[in-house]
Amino acid sequence: MLLFNTKPYARWITLAVSLLLLVIVGIASLSLGKMSIPFTETVEALFQYDPSNTNHIIVRTSRLTRTLIAITIGASLSIAGTLMQALTRNPMAAPDIFGVNAGALFFIVFSSTFLSVESLTSYMWIGFLGALVAGVIVYFLGSLRESGLLPTRLILAGAAISALFVSFTQGMLVLDEQKMQSVLFWLAGSVAGRDMETLLPVLPFIIIGLLLALSMGKNLNILMSGEDVAKSLGQNTFMIKVLAGFIIVFLAGGSVAIAGSIGFIGLVVPNIVKGLAGPNYQWVIPLSGIMGAVLLLLSDVVARLIIAPSEMPIGVMTAFIGTPFFIYIARKGVLKND
Repeated sequence: MLLFNTKPYARWITLAVSLLLLVIVGIASLSLGKMSIPFTETVEALFQYDPSNTNHIIVRTSRLTRTLIAITIGASLSIAGTLMQALTRNPMAAPDIFGVNAGALFFIVFSSTFLSVESLTSYMWIGFLGALVAGVIVYFLGSLRESGLLPTRLILAGAAISALFVSFTQGMLVLDEQKMQSVLFWLAGSVAGRDMETLLPVLPFIIIGLLLALSMGKNLNILMSGEDVAKSLGQNTFMIKVLAGFIIVFLAGGSVAIAGSIGFIGLVVPNIVKGLAGPNYQWVIPLSGIMGAVLLLLSDVVARLIIAPSEMPIGVMTAFIGTPFFIYIARKGVLKND
């Protein structure tokens, strides 16, 4: 279902509107929270910082970092979802199906239960390792036969590995319910309490993944025309699929490592973008990144305000937004991954 992408200027309009929304929601993220800060002071904190001003300190030391992390994670998850849907030719595919979230979750709970790990920084690296291991296993299982890597086999392998890791994780949490409290907020997904020291170690992986993803638009367009057509045009389809898989692991794994399990961003955003701007992946990939950042930032702002002064995990908000959309796609199947 394409809303207005038959117009030649539709993609530029979508890009401009997406960037404007990102600026607006970004300012809201800097201004709103337990303590609301006027717009003028928010701008002053960015460009005329006064270290004696409490509001400036809040913006610079807490909310700016949180906003940047939310933008990074939102863009990464949505682009990972875009690649996943292209790779499997399935509009219901998302990084979750790759086993990334389940793998990271299992490794973190295992380290907390049996190795007594309780540091957020340690969780971050352990989660990234778990995401990487899960992704490699899924890809290996999806490529076992002589016919090579097939989308259907990849989906089945991802579902099986996710179910396996989730079962093991639930078993460990049942055995040690006290440990569950130390990882509960992380499991629900959150950008609260994260700082640049949390982001920077994983940032190189995410940057590499983003740059590679942005360079793959043309290759994915050819791949979507069919396996035989792509091979006849000289494309090494197996290597393209492998590279896309590693990009998904870098982006989704890095995001999970920083903010925990945040679902539905990678499912919802690519479908919206393709509905607005068409199936050209040279446009879909960057637009998905921008709109993913907007959606996650908006979810974070609402999560701060909806039960103030307490805060709801951002993963709950994205699930609230994404679940109806997922049901809509599953029942109607109106959005095609062209």
